[in-house]
Amino acid sequence: MKQPDQTNPHLAVTGPAGPGGPGPGLPGPGRADPRLSGPSLLHPRVAPARPALSTPAIPGITNAGGVIPGGAIPGIGNPGAGIPGLPIPGPAKSAPAKAAGSGKSAPAQPFQLPDFYLPHPARLNPHLEHARTHTKAWARSMGMVEGSGIWEEHDLDSHDYALLCAYTHPDAPAGELALVTDWYVWVFFFDDHFLEIFKRSQDREGGKAYLDRLPAFMPLDPGAAVPAPTNPVEAGLADLWARTVPSMSADWRARFAESTEHLLNESLWELSNINAGRTPNPVEYIEMRRKVGGAPWSAGLIEHAVGAEVPAVIAASRPLRVLKDTFSDGVHLRNDLFSYQRETEEEGELSNGVLVLETFLGCTTQEAADAVNELLTSRLHQFENTVVTELAPLFAEHGLDPQDCARVLAYVKGLQDWQSGGHEWHMRSSRYMNGGGSGTAPGGWSPYGAGSLGTSALDLGRLGALVGPGRARSFTHVPYRPVGPSLLPDFRMPFELRLSPHLEASRRNTVDWCRRMGLLQPQPGIPGSHVWDEKRAADIDLPLCSAGIHPDATLAELDLTSAWLAWGTYGDDYYPVVYGRPRDLLGARACNARLALFMPLDGAAAPAPANALERGLADLWTRTAGPMTPDARQQFRASVEDMTESWLWELANQAQNRIPDPVDYLEMRRKTFGSDLTMSLCRLAHGRRVPPEIYRSGPLRSLENSAADYACLVNDVFSYQKEIEYEGEVHNGVLVVQNFFDCDYPTALAIVDDLMDSRMRQFQHVVAHELPVLYDDFKLTKEARAVLDGYVRELQDWMAGILNWHFGCFRYQEAALGHRSLPQLSGAGLTGPTGLGTAAARIGALVGQSG
Repeated sequence: MKQPDQTNPHLAVTGPAGPGGPGPGLPGPGRADPRLSGPSLLHPRVAPARPALSTPAIPGITNAGGVIPGGAIPGIGNPGAGIPGLPIPGPAKSAPAKAAGSGKSAPAQPFQLPDFYLPHPARLNPHLEHARTHTKAWARSMGMVEGSGIWEEHDLDSHDYALLCAYTHPDAPAGELALVTDWYVWVFFFDDHFLEIFKRSQDREGGKAYLDRLPAFMPLDPGAAVPAPTNPVEAGLADLWARTVPSMSADWRARFAESTEHLLNESLWELSNINAGRTPNPVEYIEMRRKVGGAPWSAGLIEHAVGAEVPAVIAASRPLRVLKDTFSDGVHLRNDLFSYQRETEEEGELSNGVLVLETFLGCTTQEAADAVNELLTSRLHQFENTVVTELAPLFAEHGLDPQDCARVLAYVKGLQDWQSGGHEWHMRSSRYMNGGGSGTAPGGWSPYGAGSLGTSALDLGRLGALVGPGRARSFTHVPYRPVGPSLLPDFRMPFELRLSPHLEASRRNTVDWCRRMGLLQPQPGIPGSHVWDEKRAADIDLPLCSAGIHPDATLAELDLTSAWLAWGTYGDDYYPVVYGRPRDLLGARACNARLALFMPLDGAAAPAPANALERGLADLWTRTAGPMTPDARQQFRASVEDMTESWLWELANQAQNRIPDPVDYLEMRRKTFGSDLTMSLCRLAHGRRVPPEIYRSGPLRSLENSAADYACLVNDVFSYQKEIEYEGEVHNGVLVVQNFFDCDYPTALAIVDDLMDSRMRQFQHVVAHELPVLYDDFKLTKEARAVLDGYVRELQDWMAGILNWHFGCFRYQEAALGHRSLPQLSGAGLTGPTGLGTAAARIGALVGQSG
């Protein structure tokens, strides 16, 4: 049966451009997606003919507005083909004939080690020999050496974990270095023990039972009793926990126990991927590697080693989270380069960053290794940018005293020491591939470097080259350059679109709500604040999105969801104009602080709203949070604050004219898009029928993140021309990929399309293979399983509805982009010259466009 035509009546009228970004959880333009189920397609319009691009045609990409079918694209899905921005390597250098620490012939290395970015010189702790002697005796007393079936004495000696810790903790006292070294011996023994006992036999059930016992050896109360150990891993953990936690706060103990559990439990994810013969996609891999690889655990141990615990009040803040994540990614990606040969040739491992990119990009091993090194460098650049630009405002915001500020900076220095020291150890440990490449320390004397052990980072000439062009590209983007109409790939959407029958009524009600809240008029005393009028609100057509993501909603529920989407999209448009144009980051922070007052957790009265943004939030909070339990209210408020905080991140990048690091971009994009806000409305309706730890589990987070990334990237594809050409934006996934790979628009779009497709396939993989195991692991009731199965369907509706909204609204069409009845929602207009060195010609537009 053919569905009634739901065409937006405003699409025939040229309307104003939408602003800087997508709305919460949403997306753009007016063409039907042939992959959405036929009977329920909306707006079966044909896109107008578009001018050809100036770039050469690429097979499978049309220049008339739209489709990338599945044609072969250079470097994508075509092993050995070149990817713009990825060098075509010459023959790799051969590895030495003998492996370090072994008399056996070593196989040739599969790629040449790249030049690494090493901004800090490694330093060696003077207590190295004490740690070596102590830790060997400790490992033997725990049963890890002779008789364990895992290590013999020569294994422990050749791996030399004391050298690792002496490099990564160069200032630790002798006793502290010995303790830290014991921890690393334990964690590496655990890794090898789990490999031999459970990974090689693919015994997931036995592995889970083994892992389930380990948290009992980490009681948050230091005086609590622990079970009797049954193996060296349990014995070592019990001993280390008792020696470590007494000097640390309860907050640190909870954080460190959690990261240790993640390190242990996510080994099951690796085992499951080996069982399925499945290589993860790049985003999934980065997220899971942080848990499996253990660097977040190392970051917690650094606090102990340097005697500088991070203050609890900022431990969960974005800057501290980014520092830990970039540190973790740097450690793990570096390890992946050195351990590729061991993991792929000896262990059958599928979770290695080089292999992940090799598979995803369809390129050579050398190209993948070079790309991993570029990503490693980018993550270290992100670390540095966060330290320089985000820590001082964080300290001021929370009123930290000088002692607490010094503790945080000591922790930062500890993270830097670990990066440098970890590299030096990888270059010398027999555990890894470390010969025959340019990653070795440079030989010979240089007037710019000390030329001795641990001083490779002091070679200033080499360091200048290794910083690479990526950092400069990130800050030299030319805004407002013409890019032509957005190209659209052949989106993969396996889920059927369903629409609420209340769509038309909600369209009228939502515009009326925007009018009553004051969103459609200028705000008193705020220049440039007239970002929406009635026509723009109707053209954006947020009820169309709501009708797709909540097809079974009542009219009242649909109106509420549509109003939340309208409020978030309005705010996303309001901040770049009101605060971005004058670079008023302090004003934006003050606005955010005021917004929190309109989301009281205890039912207290809110102040009188001063503008439409506050008035709309006050109304929505009262209607949404009133019936919630206190815990649910807290979670929902956090999802709103995550979105508004992400707007500040965008303003800061815009002020720096900085294209974000790709990992930071994607993780923050979920927040700027409002993904968790709209998803949380679904989760909160589940009540207490599902244990809260289920939503914190790896499979559920993977499910939600893959759905969010698909929707966010859909929006970036549709909004490319609007954001790059008309708004001077730096927050677009296609642009981020262009910048990272230094490639052209069609090639970047093809990579983004592959990533969208891989995230969709991951969503389906989690549903088919990981959720059933999760249900069994937690012994969920029939009712809880039904609730989660329903949540899967809600996320499917969410993705299908968002894609359909992009095709059906007027926000991203070229006619809308050329409309001028309201002020441009970018930081400047399009009049005057564009290009490198012409920013000063637009000063008048930057500071003086009237509302």
